[in-house]
Amino acid sequence: MAKEELIQFEGLVTEILPDARYRVQLDAGHEIVAYTAGKMKKNRIKTLAGDRVTVEMSPYDLEKGRLIFRHKDERPNTAGGPPRPGQRGGQFRRR
Repeated sequence: MAKEELIQFEGLVTEILPDARYRVQLDAGHEIVAYTAGKMKKNRIKTLAGDRVTVEMSPYDLEKGRLIFRHKDERPNTAGGPPRPGQRGGQFRRR
């Protein structure tokens, strides 16, 4: 196995730790500490507890990883999003 080969796992964020780190419960049952990848920081992708994520790990250290993808939530978002036509939304009043 070459040094550059990384292993990808899917898991669930269980806890947000200081310094942009997360505790992730992998589908295999292991628990690791992961940090946010640079592209996720650049594109301002926020990760919350309970999100499904994809983690990259080195085969040399299976206790640490890097979050590379946050999976979209299947639940409908009723609280946020743009207002529908005919509804008054937002905090500003139109003149």
